[in-house]
Amino acid sequence: MAQTADLKTPGNPAKKEKASAWAPFGYKSFAVLWTATVISNTGTWMHDVGAGWLMTDLAPSPAMVAAVQAANTLPVFLFALFAGAIADIVDRRWMLISVNAFLAVTATALAILVGLNAMTPLLLLVFTFAMGTGAAFMAPAWQAIVPSLVDRKDLSSAVALNSMGINVSRAIGPAIAGFLIVAAGLVYPFLINAISIVTIIFALLWWTPPPKKTATLPPEHVPSAIWSGLRYAWYSAPLRSTIVRAAAFFIFASAYWAMLPLIAKNMPNGGAGLYGILLTSVGAGAVIGALLLPQIRGVLGTNGSVILGSIGTAVTLSVFALVQNPIAAAGASGLAGLCWIAVLSSLNVSAQTSLPDWVRARGLSIFLTVFFGSMSIGSVIWGQVATQLSIDTALLVAAAGLLLFIPLTLAAKLGQGESMDLRASAHWSEPVLAEGVEDTGGPVMIQIRYLVAGGHHQDFLDAINALSKARRRAGAFSWSIMQDAEHASIFVETWFEASWTQHIRHHDRVTEEDMKLKDAVNVFLNTDEPPIVSHFVTGSANTPPPTLTNEAL
Repeated sequence: MAQTADLKTPGNPAKKEKASAWAPFGYKSFAVLWTATVISNTGTWMHDVGAGWLMTDLAPSPAMVAAVQAANTLPVFLFALFAGAIADIVDRRWMLISVNAFLAVTATALAILVGLNAMTPLLLLVFTFAMGTGAAFMAPAWQAIVPSLVDRKDLSSAVALNSMGINVSRAIGPAIAGFLIVAAGLVYPFLINAISIVTIIFALLWWTPPPKKTATLPPEHVPSAIWSGLRYAWYSAPLRSTIVRAAAFFIFASAYWAMLPLIAKNMPNGGAGLYGILLTSVGAGAVIGALLLPQIRGVLGTNGSVILGSIGTAVTLSVFALVQNPIAAAGASGLAGLCWIAVLSSLNVSAQTSLPDWVRARGLSIFLTVFFGSMSIGSVIWGQVATQLSIDTALLVAAAGLLLFIPLTLAAKLGQGESMDLRASAHWSEPVLAEGVEDTGGPVMIQIRYLVAGGHHQDFLDAINALSKARRRAGAFSWSIMQDAEHASIFVETWFEASWTQHIRHHDRVTEEDMKLKDAVNVFLNTDEPPIVSHFVTGSANTPPPTLTNEAL
């Protein structure tokens, strides 16, 4: 479908202005997709309320009710890495359209079965797992397109608005679902969810993404793409720290979501109506949190916002365990929503700014795997604790865990990538195979000979070891730095890559931040002799000896 020109285009805003919480709405594509997402997520929250409440009728034990939450989040833990690799390889827009079509069909079938009174606990878990699987394949691609909708300066606001949109729908959806369950019947939340998904499909058909750079290399295979994403995460300190902090929060915060249907059911005058009110309070608190988040982050920073959100969530869990009062529960739910968006948005921005575009969906899929994996594991843990001991005990233990892990994870600093320039630098000239040298498809060895200025050997080693992490993030393995035994100022850097094609990909993936690390190495070199680079391909019978070439690194 033809698309009207954006009011602003990412990378080329119509006018320069101070970034604000509302700036992303100046981009037409963001505004349209955001609105469609709110409508669809409203249906999703109605589905979640319906599924949770339906299970309290079909099998009201804490373990079974918590299993609904686990079945909803477990697929992301299982499939997000696979989905992220695919999203970095295929057209993300068509991937999102296909996944939403699957979700629409699944939601329709679920509504029909509920309407026919043919639903069982096992079938409900199967359908919940199927819906969660669709969400698992959609989440990395959806989050990866956000930087293409807004300028980098507005990315933090866009992530916060996306989180706010989820919580706007959380404020609307549960209230509507609770009303419909009481007034009309359980089938209606599921039916409306099926209809709402169509909104997203139409919005994606309308949207025309910005043109991508024409690929000169064949697409990666999924297994190697997954491995590339895992390797990048391992050697990226900003992303690794974000993942640690996410796990420390979500595994304990999951107790709130897992136990909420039973909290509402067991409270005086509790029921589906109160459940909807509590979820509505969460959504309202999250909307307020999204509006206050720029000010909160401005005062406390990313790390302080997550700490404050963790403390607030612990307070919420404690109130639910100790105070059996619907009004107090609604207030605590509002606090939970405010804290949830403060933590989730901060972690999401920290992850987004840690990733260059070539690995964005894969990196976000790793973050999502940890997020939903922690939620799934936590749901099972707290369901079992509540079954064996009590719901109140489970909530108090989770609150204590949140507080305990604040000092234990302080060393994992968030937001490290916000000051990094992760655009492709294109400063590495592409190597060319000499005449008579064949690419056999085997591993490639790269060697670089450095002449280091006297008195700077240790400084050089410190700088080259920092650069080695950038090499490894982009595909290097078996990296080493060796010193010439006879000439102390000569050092040789060596690493391997899986293939010649992988090495060319490495050239495309070098970022401006990597270039700064390279410049830090060059400071300690003897300017009379530039580095000498050699590329060695896996030999064949007709391959002549390799030749040395100078290459501007």
